[in-house]
Amino acid sequence: MSENKTLKNLMDAFAGESQANRKYLAYAKKAEEEGKLNAAKLFRAAADAETIHALKELEVAGKIGSTADNLKDAFAGETYEYKEMYPPFIEEAEAGGNKAAVRIFNYAMKAEEVHAKLYQEALENLDQTEEVFYYLCPVCGNIEKSVPERCRICGTKGEKFIKY
Repeated sequence: MSENKTLKNLMDAFAGESQANRKYLAYAKKAEEEGKLNAAKLFRAAADAETIHALKELEVAGKIGSTADNLKDAFAGETYEYKEMYPPFIEEAEAGGNKAAVRIFNYAMKAEEVHAKLYQEALENLDQTEEVFYYLCPVCGNIEKSVPERCRICGTKGEKFIKY
């Protein structure tokens, strides 16, 4: 009983720390926009600290498998998001007339489908030794394997993409 509760607590802590990381990064961006550089640095340091906590909690929970297992898990998660999670979110936002939410949910849903395909492709080519580069759209989260002229999801210029 206690071991199951500890596992649940580890996963709850992982979720909380992961959310805090993203929230603090958003706060840092806002602080930078306002010229509050010391606050921005503190938020970034705290975000990194939350990442350290989250990664250790996930590790202790035994939730990090082989690369093949992790790719399968990532594929399943992204597939769930674009097929199951986002469609009702979009429907609800449309019903409520929240155009900004509709837009961001649509961007995310379309990007998650691309992510799923990339995970599947990576799994199928797991032993490939030729280096692959990925390019991230900073607006919608789309990932491409080459720099596009414009993002196929949101239209952002390819020159804005971030190389990985």
